[in-house]
Amino acid sequence: MTKSRATAFLAFVFTGIVLLTLLFVPATARGQSPLDTIKITEWAYKWDSQGTGPDGTRTPAGTDGWTPANEKGDMPVKPEGVTALWVKIELPRLEWDEPGMLIDKLYGHRIEVFTDERRIYKAGHTYVYDKNRLLIPLSDNESGKTVYIHIETDSDRIGLQKNVKIGDYQALLPGYVKSNLTDVLLGCAFVFIALLMLICTVFLNRGQLAKWLSLSLVILAIGMLMIGSSQFTYTFFEDQGKWIESLFDLALLVFLPTLTLYFEQILGHGTWSMLTKYRWFQIGFSVLCVLFQLVNHLASYRYDKAYYFVTVMLLGLTMLIQFVLLIGMAITHAVKGSKDGITLTTGIGLFAASGVVDLLVFYVKNEQYEFIYWKFGIVCFVTSLIIILGRGFARDHEKIVRYSKELVMYNNELQRAEKMEIISDLAASVAHEVRNPLQVTRGFLQLAAEKLGQKEKGYMNMAIEELDRASNIITDFLTFAKPQLEHITSLNICQELKQIEGILVPLANLQGGVITLEVPEDLYIEGNSSKFKQAFINIIKNSIEALDGQGQIQIWAYKEKNEVWIHIRDNGEGMETKELSKLGEPYFSTKTKGTGLGLMVTFRIIEVMHGRLEFKSEKGVGTEAIVRFPSIPG
Repeated sequence: MTKSRATAFLAFVFTGIVLLTLLFVPATARGQSPLDTIKITEWAYKWDSQGTGPDGTRTPAGTDGWTPANEKGDMPVKPEGVTALWVKIELPRLEWDEPGMLIDKLYGHRIEVFTDERRIYKAGHTYVYDKNRLLIPLSDNESGKTVYIHIETDSDRIGLQKNVKIGDYQALLPGYVKSNLTDVLLGCAFVFIALLMLICTVFLNRGQLAKWLSLSLVILAIGMLMIGSSQFTYTFFEDQGKWIESLFDLALLVFLPTLTLYFEQILGHGTWSMLTKYRWFQIGFSVLCVLFQLVNHLASYRYDKAYYFVTVMLLGLTMLIQFVLLIGMAITHAVKGSKDGITLTTGIGLFAASGVVDLLVFYVKNEQYEFIYWKFGIVCFVTSLIIILGRGFARDHEKIVRYSKELVMYNNELQRAEKMEIISDLAASVAHEVRNPLQVTRGFLQLAAEKLGQKEKGYMNMAIEELDRASNIITDFLTFAKPQLEHITSLNICQELKQIEGILVPLANLQGGVITLEVPEDLYIEGNSSKFKQAFINIIKNSIEALDGQGQIQIWAYKEKNEVWIHIRDNGEGMETKELSKLGEPYFSTKTKGTGLGLMVTFRIIEVMHGRLEFKSEKGVGTEAIVRFPSIPG
């Protein structure tokens, strides 16, 4: 960056800070109030084919040849070979202490303002941008006189398009300064956001880089377009107009292919990779335009007209095609129900629609139109991108939380499986070694009991019962270690649960509980009837024992998709989360005399029958067991 451009950039930043302050500071006008401003809505114009006045001076002579005009009419159509125009404005009586004249919209490249052949203003440039906004101080001597404005242009549009305001200079100044300042501030905000995003790219992995980088470049280009298209920029940095214009063109040439790339990342390549192919075409066209821009700059802008045709007319057509493609793809994904697709469709739809309207009006009005609607569309588009980004962050956070919970669950399952494997091997070996001595001991006790008295025989029977209880524990160990299903048949869930209900109803009544059963008769699974009863008797017995006085045990079943669901719910004492997480672990039981083997065996039986057992519980409310088995036809 050269010293002059660096100075201009610093001046731009300083001016932006000052003007931002002015936005919120009310202006004090000397003399008349802003309400006293006079609007001049009518004037006259005359074509100047010689570049000077008819009498050879810089002001036109005579009253002939003037054509009346007003703010509601279109600008005059420039005749072939004519590049200059005179505009005549009649000033009112100037009663302000410091009068001034504000011209909102005047098209031309070189402008001079005269009163009584005295030039009171002169400005000119050679770059393409031809819209001017002028604030000219007047003196009391100009009161009631005629103002002549000489305009020269290098384009096809020339003249005055909006009303002229006459009033106090200090009252007109804030409006002159603030005009289009919002565009610059909005553009600077976009640039700032984009620069932060570009800095953050160093922390991203390769999978996230393409989408993030393309979005950063899109927002950066949008900010530069906002700044480069604002009249404020050209008004207060007129000497840097060529560089501002080049910056605008470069931002547009970056914006178009990166926008297509971003859509490609979100929506895919499109039918027959149409979006990818069009993106490569845009990249090639943008490179061609940049080279043309460089050649034109080195040639002192001798090819401005050809450059204008390529970067305005041809580029505009490629933009129309691009908008049609992007809108079509966005609508297609929105129809499929994608939330991101719907959001993106809304944002890009508003942006593309505003851009199409601007381009159509631009061509219909013979290029005598200022693009304005696209700025509103861009705000909507960037808003939609922010919404999509926020939704993506929320979705990623939910995934992380879900994956963390699943990781903890899988880790617990792995630890449980390892414990079960160790205990299974140990249980099988111990059970086989202990069962035989127990059976021999039981037999000798029975023989000895026959030779003893009645009192001693009672002691022997108690010993035999304890040996039987030990044998049952060993049987549980063997069932847990190797829960083979010797006879696998089709089980009718309704019949099996009714038999279990008949077995356990007396026990439930003793505890003050009631068992209710609601099971359809057309539910079938594959398994072993005796093991099925053993598992569910264990579960229902636990529910009965959890009842505190009066209580109810509800059992119901149904079929969902390809699974049979069986629910067993009680309103007993319930369990805390810590206790619930340990169910099925070796030797864990909530009962004072429990060993935990019953529930361990239950888990193993259901697992062997290709089922799943889950528990839900709340302390003081109750517990619910949910069992799922693969369903089979009846």
